[in-house]
Amino acid sequence: MSKKNLDTRQLTLLAGVPTLTLKELRKRAGHTQDEMALALGVGQDTVSRLEKRDDMLLSTLRHYVESIGGQLSLVVTLPGQPPVQIAHRDGKKD
Repeated sequence: MSKKNLDTRQLTLLAGVPTLTLKELRKRAGHTQDEMALALGVGQDTVSRLEKRDDMLLSTLRHYVESIGGQLSLVVTLPGQPPVQIAHRDGKKD
């Protein structure tokens, strides 16, 4: 498969997948910051700060996503290669 075809395929895989902030994701799941704080074992102010951060640990992001009933998946795209999903150390996909 040519690089151009691979790039087109990668874009197609992500086409239609919306891009949301954590705040938008939380609201879409129907949760308040107070509910998230309770689920995460932190204060509401911490949830507010998390939702505004540009950088955080993957474990923090995973915990946040799982707290609203979601599952975090990480996909890597390398030049000229098809996308791959990253697996946990225990072999489970992220």
